[in-house]
Amino acid sequence: MDALRTPDERFASLPGHAFTPHYRVWQGLRVHHLDEGPADAPVTALCLHGNPAWSYLYRHMVPVFTQAGLRVVAPDLVGFGRSDKPADEAWHGFDVHRQMLLDLVERLDLRNVMLVCQDWGGILGLTLPMAAPERWTRLLVMNTTLATGELSEGFRQWRSYANSQPDLAVGRLLRRGRPELSEAEAAAYDAPFPDARYKAALRAFPNRVPDGPQAPGAALAREARSFWRERWQGQSFMAVGARDPVLGPEVMAALRADIRGCPPPLVLPEAGHFVQEWGAPVARAALAHFGLA
Repeated sequence: MDALRTPDERFASLPGHAFTPHYRVWQGLRVHHLDEGPADAPVTALCLHGNPAWSYLYRHMVPVFTQAGLRVVAPDLVGFGRSDKPADEAWHGFDVHRQMLLDLVERLDLRNVMLVCQDWGGILGLTLPMAAPERWTRLLVMNTTLATGELSEGFRQWRSYANSQPDLAVGRLLRRGRPELSEAEAAAYDAPFPDARYKAALRAFPNRVPDGPQAPGAALAREARSFWRERWQGQSFMAVGARDPVLGPEVMAALRADIRGCPPPLVLPEAGHFVQEWGAPVARAALAHFGLA
């Protein structure tokens, strides 16, 4: 497979990200994840990022979770962050990315898992618990959706924009949603992508969100919706970035209706799509709700 590997030196001295990298080989690719906190912690937070971010997005939440005694596992999807980057956009299918996450959970034998997800982290992540419900006990969900084949107008606009940006300026995009982001933090979001060749996944993902009932992933999402409506037995907490034009309050209200027992959300009036940039108070509120603070 033609895959690129971002030079490790691009990840040196990133602000707020003094975490030890961990790697495994999956389908011939080097795949990265963070693994912080005690390995025998009673609860593991599995933190899943979306497009075009990487595990750096969780730098504000990881310390809150570990200080409360949790283990935190935060993978970089293939094509993102420190993980290898297949150059063929066609490689980046819904099923292959989902399978990587399922294999990670099994390889690390994660149990009593709190799923923490946003954007594609939820599009993929919300389909995981139904595969092994006994592993999952909590859900912290932020600006995402069950991708059953119906696209919001906001997402269609994002997809159109993304398709016009073959060399998407990731750091600049993050600063648009979070102007307080420093130049160094914005540069950290750009670190995985030295040039456009490394951005095949970024170009592919907007077109992999199921846009019809027969699209790859749509049937899985409908199965997951039934799971969350009828079979989910765990605790849930929802946080909503109110200024998200793509997966904002209206989309999240629909998702909440699909999650059995989900309480009213924590709404962050100033937050945009990348809710984890406001992540410390979200993490603290979720831990208090779950009785883990």
